[in-house]
Amino acid sequence: MSAPNVNVCDIPEDVMKALNVFRFQRIQHNSALIIKVNREKQSLQIDEELSDLEIEDLQEVLPSHQPRFIIYTFRMTHDDGRVSYPLCFIFYTPRDAQMELQVMYAGTQRALAAAVGAPRMLEVRELEELNTEWLNEKMKK
Repeated sequence: MSAPNVNVCDIPEDVMKALNVFRFQRIQHNSALIIKVNREKQSLQIDEELSDLEIEDLQEVLPSHQPRFIIYTFRMTHDDGRVSYPLCFIFYTPRDAQMELQVMYAGTQRALAAAVGAPRMLEVRELEELNTEWLNEKMKK
C-alpha cells in the first residue's frame, strides 16, 4: 500500500517578503519569525513575528502538537569576545503531530531552508529542548 501523495507547500510572495525583511534587518536583540502550513491552501503563512525574546520563550508560544518552522536570530558571544547575531532555521516537529501535517512540513522544509538562506537547519522534537544550552551546542558544531 503506498502512502498518500502530499504536495510540497507553496511559499507565497508575502512570506518571501517577510523572510527577506527578517533576514536583512539590523537589530540587536533576539527575534523569531514563526511560519506554519495552511493545510487547506497547501501553502506557508506567517504565524507570528516576535522580538526581544529568549529561545526558551518559544516554548510558551509554539503549539505542543503542531509542527512549525522557526527562523530565529540571537545574540551569540564567541569565545574570543566577538558578538554576532546568527540566523537559525529550526524545524519543530512534535512526535505526536498528525502524520499528514508532518509529511507536509517535511516535504516543504528544504525549499524553505533554501529561501531562508540559513547556514544550517536544526531540528527539534520536544519543546523542552528549545533552550539556550541546546542552541549554543548546535551552533558550535
